Amino acid sequence: MRFYILEPEVAGGPGSDTEMDATVHPPCVHKLHYELDGWLGDDLLESFPCYIVTERLMPELGKLGLSGCDFGNVKITKSKQFADLHAGRNIPKFRWLKVHGEAGADDFGISDDNMLVVSERILKILSQFQSDHCDVEEYVEDSVELLAASG
Repeated sequence: MRFYILEPEVAGGPGSDTEMDATVHPPCVHKLHYELDGWLGDDLLESFPCYIVTERLMPELGKLGLSGCDFGNVKITKSKQFADLHAGRNIPKFRWLKVHGEAGADDFGISDDNMLVVSERILKILSQFQSDHCDVEEYVEDSVELLAASG
């Protein structure tokens, strides 16, 4: 199976109600508050080290019996900048996509350089939703790991 690195749209960042331990890398987030500064409409968003998905995308992902993630609650607010740029714009409900899988093995994983890696079947689902601002490239494991596996 093929795997892909995704770099989703960044539409904001951690809000004041986010609870995280920033003494470790990547930071360990316990409670997520995502404050939107601007949103171009994608169903998958990022703010390092977290990902969120719209509630319309989540059930489609859940149908797959996917590995490497869970879903949690996220508080979504609009910044003053968002209010100025997108006055009156409705935003959908979002869920926190908690990624804990192994890159190149699970449907959702985080690579050694902290990139989101998804399986081909996840990419297929995402392509059916709004993802115009998500960069995609094929994931190739480190050549040293490949040599060790073949030796």
